[in-house]
Amino acid sequence: DLGCGIGAVLMLLAWRLPRARAVGIEAEAVSVDLARRSLAWNGAADRSAVVHGDLRDPAVLPPGAAFDLVTGTPPYLRPGTATPSRRAQRGPAHLELRGGIEAYCLAAARWLAPGGRFVTCAATAQLRRVSEAATAAGLRVTRRLEVIPRAGKAALFSVHVMRRGPSASSPALDPPLMVRDAAGQRTPAFRALRERMGMPP
Repeated sequence: DLGCGIGAVLMLLAWRLPRARAVGIEAEAVSVDLARRSLAWNGAADRSAVVHGDLRDPAVLPPGAAFDLVTGTPPYLRPGTATPSRRAQRGPAHLELRGGIEAYCLAAARWLAPGGRFVTCAATAQLRRVSEAATAAGLRVTRRLEVIPRAGKAALFSVHVMRRGPSASSPALDPPLMVRDAAGQRTPAFRALRERMGMPP
């Protein structure tokens, strides 16, 4: 997981894929410490690790490192377009202080095993930017899922699945995932997703 923060996605993957070995890369020392503690507390430290370093640095992982699945949730605000948070962890999570989707695509392409997939998300308004970042890294978007926060609202962000290779056609579009209905209640689809991930529906 690129830019794993406190390890939320890393732990979900470790739980969902019990035979897999997972590695997270995180630049913020305080987040690295919290992620390692969370993995240990949840019994996943024996098959999960968090590396303290910059995902843009090829040397942050050993030579030859390759993964069947790479994930990452890049920050989505360019520096200068928003007021940085006073909290040390929030700034890098929201502002592209170490690059945005472009840096994540390049890192994913570097560490993808043959046939591997990169799963990432970005604001739906940035579809063109995501596509261009994928192409520049030698990847192609093969699937996309739009996430709608509430009935009647526009899609907030999209989940993208990428593989190596030139873009030959438009990505397959999954049915949109609506999180809450018009009354603000979790939809059956979102409850089912939470249940599949081992979370209370």
